[in-house]
Amino acid sequence: MADWAPVFIGLVLFILLSPGLLFQIPGKGRIVEFGNFQTSGLSILVHSIIYFALIAIFLLAVNVHMYLG
Repeated sequence: MADWAPVFIGLVLFILLSPGLLFQIPGKGRIVEFGNFQTSGLSILVHSIIYFALIAIFLLAVNVHMYLG
């Protein structure tokens, strides 16, 4: 059986942590901006670090598995 947890968690985190889609850390004028659809190099770096930390926590520390069928 194939473990679909890495695919599903990676997809959900990618959508939620896309800089500028829902929020952006750091923003242009404030620390957090919501729904501005803009991005910068620093925000891409911050969001990728958050993405890596969350996917490592879910897949390695919590050991989430999802089997279909």
